[in-house]
Amino acid sequence: MQTNLSVNVLPCLLGAVMLVTSGCSTLKKVKMPFTSKKNKQPVNSQPFGLAKFTENNQTSEVPATLWTLRNENGLVAKVTDYGATLVEMHVPDKGGRYADVVNGFDSVAGYQGEDNQYFGCTTGRVCNRIAKGKFKLNGKEYSLLINNEPNHLHGGGDGALSKVMWRGTSFASREGQGVIFSYTSPDGEEGYPGTLVILVTYTLTHGDELRIEYEAKIDGGDQSTPVNLTNHAYWNLAGAGSGTVLNHLLTLNADKYTVSDDTLIPTGEIADVAGTSLDFRKLHIIGDRIPDRDASNTEECKTGAKGYDHNFVLNGKSGEMRLAATLKDPASGRVLEIHTVEPGIQFYSGNFLKGQTGKG
Repeated sequence: MQTNLSVNVLPCLLGAVMLVTSGCSTLKKVKMPFTSKKNKQPVNSQPFGLAKFTENNQTSEVPATLWTLRNENGLVAKVTDYGATLVEMHVPDKGGRYADVVNGFDSVAGYQGEDNQYFGCTTGRVCNRIAKGKFKLNGKEYSLLINNEPNHLHGGGDGALSKVMWRGTSFASREGQGVIFSYTSPDGEEGYPGTLVILVTYTLTHGDELRIEYEAKIDGGDQSTPVNLTNHAYWNLAGAGSGTVLNHLLTLNADKYTVSDDTLIPTGEIADVAGTSLDFRKLHIIGDRIPDRDASNTEECKTGAKGYDHNFVLNGKSGEMRLAATLKDPASGRVLEIHTVEPGIQFYSGNFLKGQTGKG
């Protein structure tokens, strides 16, 4: 017997990077999902510690909240308003034993600490890297924070979406339970133009899906901005803290990948995975082709090949929901499927983790 968890990624903005212009209408008032009379169980919430923010040499503390989503099959997901972050995901193994399969921290203090390498958060405005922290849009050049020398990474510094407080509203529907997170990023935040209104909706369905939906639109004005949102969860299907994931089995529905330079910036070339260590079209052990698969952290790697951090070009039609990846843990029998409407998926094997202490 195997236990399946499906993750559906449903952005309202399609494409690897979309330009959101003032031609789009502003966000409509959030409509709560249809509520069934048979499912009135409220979503439980609890304090998750105090998030600390410093501005003009003044430190303030903002209470963080942790919401617990449950479905009728016993699956549990926990999300917090700091960074619109997925904190926990509890699913059974082949023997019915539950474990949390998402790496992270015990409180908001951990997510604000130096050991947090984007665990479970919503990243942006633009996830991944922008070369040398510069881009041109409508004839104007914009400069962003260089936080991953020599590039800009995951939206920048303290104003990145992963490091701000979102407003959370929970709901229970006939499909399952969820939380809608909203945040308004002001014009100029982290150097990006335009006031951007963003919604991220997590839904744990009774069909054992964790659904993540994104929506973002410019609020008024005549500006445009680049937008590329994603979730940055680190999955370990054997259970968080159980050891390496390099013995997991992976399938990627991709014949091609985008070639990148030494700083992980795409060169523009799209190459075939056939005949390379990036060929996961058939089920393959993740660590089998990593030279330093026995290394426990980056410092122990003896070669430049620390692991995978690549964007794969998904087969099928962009804009249509399709299977992107399947991850299996042979020991536990847990299986994770990722479905998306997007053109690509980034596979990252935790190459730059440093042996930090997480939950528990």
